[in-house]
Amino acid sequence: MTLPPDAPSPTDVSIRGRRPRDLPTLRRWLADPEAAWRKWDAPYFHAASTTAAMQDYVELLGTRPPDPNERVIDMGGVCIGMVNRSEEAPAGGGWWDLGILVYDPAHWGHGVGTRALELWVTATFEETNAHVVTFTTWGGNERMIRAALRLGFREAGRIREARVVAGQRYDSVRLDMLGTDWERAQRESSGL
Repeated sequence: MTLPPDAPSPTDVSIRGRRPRDLPTLRRWLADPEAAWRKWDAPYFHAASTTAAMQDYVELLGTRPPDPNERVIDMGGVCIGMVNRSEEAPAGGGWWDLGILVYDPAHWGHGVGTRALELWVTATFEETNAHVVTFTTWGGNERMIRAALRLGFREAGRIREARVVAGQRYDSVRLDMLGTDWERAQRESSGL
């Protein structure tokens, strides 16, 4: 794929803890009921309830310190999205579920999300007791599924026609990656 000269480069992407200066960006993107990302990130939830929940979440962010299980996706010092993770019960079992959200469509389709997911998977395996990481999306989010498959995730489960988006039924898709598979993929990509 040929990128336009002003396109973001995946090599410019990093993940970091949230800073106070990120709050206006987070507020702008997360609380906007018309934001384009809402068409891809769980669009089967009603916009009114998710908008209220996101507004509450952004206000909460301003009152608490950064959470090590949430990071900002940074490009050139600017917040362009977030990643998060949560441990599946029971605690200590080694299963962590991941989330990723790149807000601005200008950053879509250039490998930015794939790079952020790669960094977040690496951080999760290095910083937690993770034995396996997963994430769940809907069948219509083909870009996210392709990004995960490129990194070596495998489809672990599919609930047929579980989600309704714009009147059409889609599968719920869960993908997984074992720590041993990740280590092997990283060795192979580095030529070791």
